[in-house]
Amino acid sequence: MRALTFHGVDDVRVSEVPDPELLDPRDVIVRIELSAICGSDLHAVQGRELGLDVGTVLGHEPLGVVVEVGAEVAGFAPGDRVVAPFTTSCGGCYFCLQGLTARCEHGDLFGWVAQGCGLHGAQAEYLRVPLADSTLVAVPSGTSDEAALLAGDVLSTGFFCAELGGVSAGASVAVVGAGPVGLMAVVAAQELGAARVYALDAVPERLALAQQFGAVPLQHAARQSIEQIRDETGGRGADAALECVGSPAATRLAVDAVRVGGTLAAVGVHNEPHLAFSPGEAYDKNLTYRAGRCPARAMMERTLPLAASGRYDLAAIVSHRLPLAEGPRAYELFGQRVDGCTKVLLEV
Repeated sequence: MRALTFHGVDDVRVSEVPDPELLDPRDVIVRIELSAICGSDLHAVQGRELGLDVGTVLGHEPLGVVVEVGAEVAGFAPGDRVVAPFTTSCGGCYFCLQGLTARCEHGDLFGWVAQGCGLHGAQAEYLRVPLADSTLVAVPSGTSDEAALLAGDVLSTGFFCAELGGVSAGASVAVVGAGPVGLMAVVAAQELGAARVYALDAVPERLALAQQFGAVPLQHAARQSIEQIRDETGGRGADAALECVGSPAATRLAVDAVRVGGTLAAVGVHNEPHLAFSPGEAYDKNLTYRAGRCPARAMMERTLPLAASGRYDLAAIVSHRLPLAEGPRAYELFGQRVDGCTKVLLEV
């Protein structure tokens, strides 16, 4: 089959690789119709995260149709239209039962193979899904492909971030980074009742989308942006800062934006060895810092119905749809943020 494979920093190729096969009676094989490039895919491709094996099939945002099922699969049959979160999960271990499906004792991340261990990804014609009954989710009838696909990662991650931040009715919220996850955090904050949501970014297209979703768009590098947040919150700052980038600069901006006694929630993937603020700063600000990988499978119980409702035009964040054969170009567009690129979907 054709797939997008990793061959080193800034080296993504369209390759012929073996078709996936059922390796366990709980597996299914999905024929991919649509997949997406995620900001976290760029961490390995751009060299910020190391350890990915050469030849790994990339991607962890899949939507497609079941074509083959293992003997112990009870919930799915060939022909079912499905979406998956970015990790597999068993549904029965300690962490799954706590709702922390992203840390399942038996789970793996799609699109990450290191030293020969792991799972190949979804930017391909076919995908093997282990633990299918507790990992896959059927796409509700009438749900657009784009909305269902986004529920498996960025929408769920945005909601997770807002909940980590303790967003509730009447809150003021600063979303740092208006990429796909940040834009979904804007949606989530409003769903949770926030009175005012600020979106900080430097990319005009992203800020325009944030405004479309109801946020106040602010240039993140402008000192007056922090001043505006403080002026409009009685001099305090935002109740919650939602950091959706994964960089020291984004952390620093979030610390500056949040009020004393507020919460900084981070879902951006960080690779730096130290936080961008000191223990003393956290102490002096009575800051609560919460971070982690989104348990997307657990979150999808709520986010997929929201996506299916059509209440928000989630597909508006998609700027480009390209065939799988143009995958390397899609990575360039997304990685360099050119041609107004905000989110890329790959059609298979």
